[in-house]
Amino acid sequence: MQWKLKLTVLAGVTVAAGAVCAQEQLVRIGHAAPLSGPQAHYGRDNENGARMAIEELNAQGITIGGKKIRFELQAEDDAADPKQGAAVAQKLCDSKVAGVVGHLNSGTTIPASKIYHDCAIPMVTGSATNPNLTKPGYKTTFRIIASDSALGAGLAVYAADTLRLRTVAVIDDRTAYGQGVADVFKKTAIAKGIKVVDEQFTTDKATDFMAILTAVKAKNPDAVFYGGMDPQGGPMLRQMEQLGMGHMTFLGGDGICTSEIVKLSGGAKTLNNVVCAEGAAPLAKMPGGTGWKTRFDAKYPGLYQIYAPYTYDATQLLVDAMKRADSVDPKVYLNELAKSHFQGVTATIAFEANGEMKNPPFTLYHFKDGKKTPM
Repeated sequence: MQWKLKLTVLAGVTVAAGAVCAQEQLVRIGHAAPLSGPQAHYGRDNENGARMAIEELNAQGITIGGKKIRFELQAEDDAADPKQGAAVAQKLCDSKVAGVVGHLNSGTTIPASKIYHDCAIPMVTGSATNPNLTKPGYKTTFRIIASDSALGAGLAVYAADTLRLRTVAVIDDRTAYGQGVADVFKKTAIAKGIKVVDEQFTTDKATDFMAILTAVKAKNPDAVFYGGMDPQGGPMLRQMEQLGMGHMTFLGGDGICTSEIVKLSGGAKTLNNVVCAEGAAPLAKMPGGTGWKTRFDAKYPGLYQIYAPYTYDATQLLVDAMKRADSVDPKVYLNELAKSHFQGVTATIAFEANGEMKNPPFTLYHFKDGKKTPM
């Protein structure tokens, strides 16, 4: 009798536990960024921001549609390559993720956005800044950072009105991001009366810039604008110093506006000449920036780069829309995502009809005593 009683009780407990487990639903959120190659430090930063949000959301015990939800991040490596980015986007679609945070680069995000549109999965980027991203009008595409239209133009206005620069050379890496921000800067600079005395091109894989910098030096501009990322910006600063170009201002967008460029420039004095733009308020002035940074540093000490707070907000934003729609189905919660008025760490996030963030702030930075400092 005792054995039968114990078996009956055990069976009852097992059935009850099974019923509880059956009510838990796994929801995957995709993340895409370069996790290999020279831009991996950006990608890991983005992934860490999204992963931190997932862990905090799971700790809340969220219930949606009558089921307890357990979120999981499906992180994929797009290697900052458009073709691999498209393949990753299709993989995330095939995996039926509920939403996507990313991609990092405009060159991968733009082609991926069509794939997400075709499979009806919302994507939120906190780092891809090329204005062309939202031009197709896909209802699944959202950006929570200022575009290059703001960053490139803002730098040109500062160069003309505050620095009183008369001449500039423009270099870009021919990527969607680099060329895009350089084009906006160039057009605005010309409109503000700055003469573009030289234009040069490189790639996002290059490390030797001596030839193009020598050509730039011959034109003796007041400044160099670089459209690209820090794996090239850092060595470029070092080589500018070697060529005696230490008197020139070095301008660039958020791609060079990182702490990593301090290391990549190898202690070059030209770092003191950098003025760069980032598409948000400084961390200390973000609504939740200081507290978020404390938690992030405790979890990922010494790894913060630039975009992690945006990927954190993007992940929270997707889940907030799911909660308001009481559904994790992308087709159901998409309308709520478009209507968001979400108080994030970075800002209060709301969208224009084309998926651009309403009134995005941006900040200019320089490097003081080797530290990135808002101006």
